[in-house]
Amino acid sequence: MTDNRLQGRAEIDLIVERALNGDQVGYAELYDRFAASLYRLCYSLLMNEQDAEDILQESFLYAFKNLHRFDSGKASLKTWLYTIAVSRCRNTYRRKRFLTVDISQWFGFELKAPPADAPEAAVIRRDAAETIEKALTGLSPRLREAIVLRYGQGMTYREISEVMGCPQKTAESRVRLGHQRLRQSLQPEGRGLLEELLKVH
Repeated sequence: MTDNRLQGRAEIDLIVERALNGDQVGYAELYDRFAASLYRLCYSLLMNEQDAEDILQESFLYAFKNLHRFDSGKASLKTWLYTIAVSRCRNTYRRKRFLTVDISQWFGFELKAPPADAPEAAVIRRDAAETIEKALTGLSPRLREAIVLRYGQGMTYREISEVMGCPQKTAESRVRLGHQRLRQSLQPEGRGLLEELLKVH
């Protein structure tokens, strides 16, 4: 682990300690630090804004009520929060069908627009993005989780294995298989956009 990550974890541990000692500002700081990325994770898995918002709030409510159970020696707070959120997302998407997802929201950044003087490029790009959206909805929940955590959230395979509750080798194979399935279901132009998106992370 790098010095910056160690320093970041130590800083989070201090905030957690303050919160457990009754400092309400500590809870607010934890929410501010993790809410955006946690929402993006939930949206990427559920593909529904209201569901993502609900799971976000449920996850923080559970986490804050059980903050005394968090063990920084076993996992980072981010990994612990993601584990809670993924568990709740699983309960939700077992009951619901998926909606299409905005590809830029899925990856958490804006797609670069094509040159204004190339309208045909814009059409190709839009069609490719729609194809990728359909391909994402075709992945099994476990493969989508692995892809989202790896490329959407930039997590390591070890962190992914902790969040998904599986061995690291299983996490690696799920990411590889998910990427493979996406490529197989895409036309050449869709594959190019997919590789461009994944390369960013």
